[in-house]
Amino acid sequence: MTLRYENVSFTYPGAKAGIFDISLEIGKGELLAIIGASGSGKSTILKLLAGFVSPDQGRIVIDGKDVSALSPEARRLGVVFQNYALFPHMRLWENVAYPLKVRGVSKTERRNRAVEMLERVGMKSRADDLPTALSGGQQQRVALARALVFKPQGLLLDEPLSALDASLRVEMRDEILRVQRASGIATLLVTHDQEEALSIADKIAVMRDGRLIQLGTPRELYETPADAYVAGFVGQSNLWPGMIRADGVVETGIGSLTCDTRGHKPGDAVTVFVRPERIVPSFDGTAQAADASRAAGHFSGSVAADRYLGPIRRIDLNVQGGLIRLETHLRDAVTSVHVPADAIRLLPAN
Repeated sequence: MTLRYENVSFTYPGAKAGIFDISLEIGKGELLAIIGASGSGKSTILKLLAGFVSPDQGRIVIDGKDVSALSPEARRLGVVFQNYALFPHMRLWENVAYPLKVRGVSKTERRNRAVEMLERVGMKSRADDLPTALSGGQQQRVALARALVFKPQGLLLDEPLSALDASLRVEMRDEILRVQRASGIATLLVTHDQEEALSIADKIAVMRDGRLIQLGTPRELYETPADAYVAGFVGQSNLWPGMIRADGVVETGIGSLTCDTRGHKPGDAVTVFVRPERIVPSFDGTAQAADASRAAGHFSGSVAADRYLGPIRRIDLNVQGGLIRLETHLRDAVTSVHVPADAIRLLPAN
């Protein structure tokens, strides 16, 4: 069962906002995450697949069938919303069984299937409780069970964890992935949480101003972003304007760096991209370290910010001509850093 967008465009009436020429495919058992800033079009993508709005151009295809003109009910998609949307007066099994009730399934069968699905999400023992007796994470488990109980053709997750606290989000994203994998269902996740997308998605689509900027695996997006926008949006980054000075050498505001410059010629403008965890800190304040700082890729400076985050420290180092961001698990005072050649990627100039 596949879910597919074919050159889909949509704009809201009386506005310029929307999405433009989007083509995406979600395979059977695959989880695709959509990320982007507010207004980038990620929620619109979900609404188009769900049938809440219809495309101006292009097609929405489910399992090879054009469903662009079909109602949401006819598409047989399970949807989990941010606010859970459970019926407060219904017991949990009744909430889960509701999609079966509207499809005319007998009470005995729908209770059996609802309880079976509650067991899958670890909530079977609470089947006769009301939603008001549950925590937010437990309610989200029930919402997930309800979305899957009628064996939908696809699963849509609309910011499903944003109302939960940080520790519970980690637990629930693992639970969602476990249930999704067990169901083998094509799944679309819309989220503003990059860590959530990186940790559970098979593929991630980055949106900007209604357009698809990059589609790839989490590793591809993190390690080889298409441009400075993706590099800055997905995780922490150092991004420095630069110019190719010679083969293997790029000049930046903070100084010279050695790196692979293949595909560029002297005089080309580039953006130099380095992840903070690839910066190597030095803790030696001796004259030898000062001498090293004058070599390409070595810098000394003063600490502008030192944020303790438990497993790591996130440090901003002021150097002549700019700022270097680094992450380290070490606890000593940082006096200088080295930017290794293999940590550097050259992106198009802004």
